[in-house]
Amino acid sequence: MSSSATIEATLNRVNGLTTMLTNGRHRWVADVPKTLGSDDTAPDPHDLLDSALAACTVLTLELYLKRKPDWQVDRIRCRVVRISETRGEDGKVDYQLKRIVKVEGALSPEQEGRLIEIANKCPIHRLLEGRTHIETALDLD
Repeated sequence: MSSSATIEATLNRVNGLTTMLTNGRHRWVADVPKTLGSDDTAPDPHDLLDSALAACTVLTLELYLKRKPDWQVDRIRCRVVRISETRGEDGKVDYQLKRIVKVEGALSPEQEGRLIEIANKCPIHRLLEGRTHIETALDLD
């Protein structure tokens, strides 16, 4: 991954809470649930975070499987379930996810075990389990 990756979010208040996102090459949308006053027209930020883990998992597995042409796999699916989100006494959030990977094909138990190891090496998995430091600045232009 490039160290200069940039995502820009723009919320035009005329459109309520719908937020346009871009990385300069692609555009997508985020929103919040109706309970927070929106029209719920797009995934909320938590869904986007969880979907990053699911997408990264299946893509990481596919890239690995491309190097294993003799492994018989027809389809890879990943479901991410948000189990809990609690705030500790220190104010930090404990965000617990469960990832369920389904690989359709004829694999040995050893091959299945290896795919779990590879899933745990996906970059988003590592990022979520690691330390992230966020510096915030206000641009008043």
